[in-house]
Amino acid sequence: MDTSLISIFLLAAVAIIALSVFFTFVPVMLWISALASGVRIGIITLVAMRLRRVIPSRIVNPMIKATKAGLDLTINQLESHFLAGGNVDRVVNALIAAHRANIHLEFERAAAIDLAGRDVLQAVQMSVNPRVIETPVVSAVAKDGIEVKVIARVTVRTNLDRLVGGAGEETIIARVGEGIVTTVGSSGSHKDVLENPDMISRTVLGKGLDAGTAFEILSIDIADVDVGKNIGAHLQTEQAEADKRIAQAKAEERRAMAVAQEQEMKAKVVEMKAKVVEAESEVPLAMAEALREGKLGVMDYMNLKNIDADTQMRSTLGKMNDPGKDGDNA
Repeated sequence: MDTSLISIFLLAAVAIIALSVFFTFVPVMLWISALASGVRIGIITLVAMRLRRVIPSRIVNPMIKATKAGLDLTINQLESHFLAGGNVDRVVNALIAAHRANIHLEFERAAAIDLAGRDVLQAVQMSVNPRVIETPVVSAVAKDGIEVKVIARVTVRTNLDRLVGGAGEETIIARVGEGIVTTVGSSGSHKDVLENPDMISRTVLGKGLDAGTAFEILSIDIADVDVGKNIGAHLQTEQAEADKRIAQAKAEERRAMAVAQEQEMKAKVVEMKAKVVEAESEVPLAMAEALREGKLGVMDYMNLKNIDADTQMRSTLGKMNDPGKDGDNA
């Protein structure tokens, strides 16, 4: 093969490699698209983006959209937001939507909302088209003890000025539920709530529940009101049952004390009988002592025995003639 032909092939290969490297670091087509769209950006700026590990298309394409939409943005603003970890395309779309809806939204605020982790485009859309949040079933008890179950629909609109640092939907739902419980609880009867459900929405809406939140409450509408259990009667029943158990416990305590006292008295009776038996056992000893000392004669002792025997005989005859003991006289 001719040496000149080989040189031509080598030069062509080197040229192809050089052009590939050049077009890799220098997005010429993107530069041409930017110029055609009226975005003034230099080739050196695009190469510098490559060196800063910034994808040029992520900056130039949103810049083209912003320019066509009439927004006054700079490449440095978009690039700094990209380097901070933000979504440049979403921020630009949000700015365009706000501009079309005549909502004042600056780039710095939109970037801050995006970096805070919120969807800035969705926030702008909710500012234009309010969102309806439905609360779960809120159970409240009126003063007459009847449970009332309420479902409310809250229409909210995003407040862009309080979106950074403002509370979310959970706080709105919790505050609305608290307002429903307070309103129903202050009603004299559940019938008042059923007759005027708008009383709940007026009272709750007047409490300023959207303070410190990222939303502005437009309206609170009562979707459903149902009557639940008779909580007052149930509580009274449970209280009566508890009082009955307490009374039974106290009665059982008194009965146990009476039984203990009865057993104590029986023990005292047995003790006294024992003392009587002990005293009776000392009588023969005393009589023997009296006989030895001469204080009691033999005849006196014999008369005492005769009297005792006569007493026992009379007692036996009396028991035999007692109609309660046998049926001889029946």
